[in-house]
Amino acid sequence: MLKIYFGEFEADNYIFNPDVYFNNTYEDEWIVDKISVEMIKDIDGSKVMGPRLIDSPFLGSIPVERLSGGVKTLILMNNDDSHVFNASACGDNCAKWILKIAENKDIMIRLGYLMDFGDASFEVEIVNTRKLVHSQKELVIEVLDNKLI
Repeated sequence: MLKIYFGEFEADNYIFNPDVYFNNTYEDEWIVDKISVEMIKDIDGSKVMGPRLIDSPFLGSIPVERLSGGVKTLILMNNDDSHVFNASACGDNCAKWILKIAENKDIMIRLGYLMDFGDASFEVEIVNTRKLVHSQKELVIEVLDNKLI
């Protein structure tokens, strides 16, 4: 299940800048994992050539460290269960992947904006209010009514 904390967040296991954290902690096997390959293709339009080489249609051959901050954050969410990541590093194009990752395990993220999770139904817990929401409309109402951002 996906759990979202809105607003300022502080905890020892909170990673404010997932981009930098990723560059210093990722493991080669994370990059060639099937879901990572799919996310990199979808979000960055790039092809994984190997654990340390990405073929970008815009930049050519690049190291993994040059992936977008959104993809790096998604890969961390999928592989690092011990941290809460600042998902504000992700754009709305990452929302479907966050929901997909949360289908297989519990994850908690922090958001500073209302991410668009689309029109399909979902189940998300708003940590601030401990309320479960099941649609984008419910999410927006809960966040705005409680002035979470």
